Amino acid sequence: MAHAASTAPRGSVPEAARSAAPTYIPWFLWCCVIATTSAVIGGIWDISWHESIGRDSFWTPAHMFIYACGVLAGIACGYLILATTFDRNSPLRGASVQMWGFRAPLGAFIAAWGGVAMLVSAPFDNWWHNAYGLDVKVLSPPHVVLILGLMAVRFGTLILVLGWMNRASGALRTRLEAMFLYIGALVVGLLVGAFMEMTNRVFMHGARFYLVIAIIVPITLAAVVRASGHRWAATLTMGILTTINLLFVWILPLFPATPKLGPVYHQVTNFVPPDFPLLLIIPSILFDLLRPRLANVGEWGRSVVQGLAFLGLFLAVQWPFANFLLSSGSRNWVFGTGNVPYFTADISALVRNVFISTEPTAVAFAVKLIFAFVAAVISMRLGFAWGTWMQRIKR
Repeated sequence: MAHAASTAPRGSVPEAARSAAPTYIPWFLWCCVIATTSAVIGGIWDISWHESIGRDSFWTPAHMFIYACGVLAGIACGYLILATTFDRNSPLRGASVQMWGFRAPLGAFIAAWGGVAMLVSAPFDNWWHNAYGLDVKVLSPPHVVLILGLMAVRFGTLILVLGWMNRASGALRTRLEAMFLYIGALVVGLLVGAFMEMTNRVFMHGARFYLVIAIIVPITLAAVVRASGHRWAATLTMGILTTINLLFVWILPLFPATPKLGPVYHQVTNFVPPDFPLLLIIPSILFDLLRPRLANVGEWGRSVVQGLAFLGLFLAVQWPFANFLLSSGSRNWVFGTGNVPYFTADISALVRNVFISTEPTAVAFAVKLIFAFVAAVISMRLGFAWGTWMQRIKR
């Protein structure tokens, strides 16, 4: 990985990279951003489709949105790789890395691999459903391949945008920074979504729920914040993700849907929306408020304070909010908890609105919660280190 990315400190960019300093946002960056957005729309729509209708065909609009991501990322990054490799006069040659004889910015290789993985997962997923029917688990083998591809496209796009952002200045950098935070929000959203079976509202009074959040959120959020440098990066990132999720909660139920695959335990007449977003924006605001006060504190000290504060505040607000989500007061269009998948039996905790304990005893709960706080600190420290590496990416 010695040549995988430029790691020169700020202000000491190689001459070749300086000559490739961007003056505008190129079409392939926009194409990758559109690709990731298409996957978000298709992914959430597809989950709702499974919960509302069942899997009636591979050629659903939701699937087409998902796989359009792979096609668009493949076109944009394939062009970028070929153009940078074979055009000796390309201004990007000095801001690129070499891999298997090809040259391109690092993010293009990552996103291109993700696009290929997504398209490979499509026939695998179709065969899996034909052989085994509707997925019992989100993380089925074909879905794991798909999620890895989706993550590679988003991470590749994040790195691609970052390379442009770190070489830009002025108003252009500001626009690229907004694009970077948007993609960062989608990366956090995909990680949380991949563990949706563990973050449902019926698990919010279990320590496992907070352990999952402690592992996956601080590392990504800290990395995005450190790489961006924006004063309110955490708040903006989580604000973007919260807004996207709220739009799906409010828009999807407006459209009719009828189950086409049995057994039907719960009558559904409209698309089932995703769960109301987690209150991660509140500890994200605290994260940004603490940052300038910890400017002179070492990395581990900063990680301890930020990690404990982040998870502590999230626990303080999400725990009582979980009570509300299981109450009759949340069964309206704002919070959407009255909508449950058609295959959910009346005896399930989701329909009965009761919590499921994920720890057998109070001692087991306390031990796992301690692990969650330790995990939050370590995750935060790894995130800061990852963000420092991303600060240095120029190609």
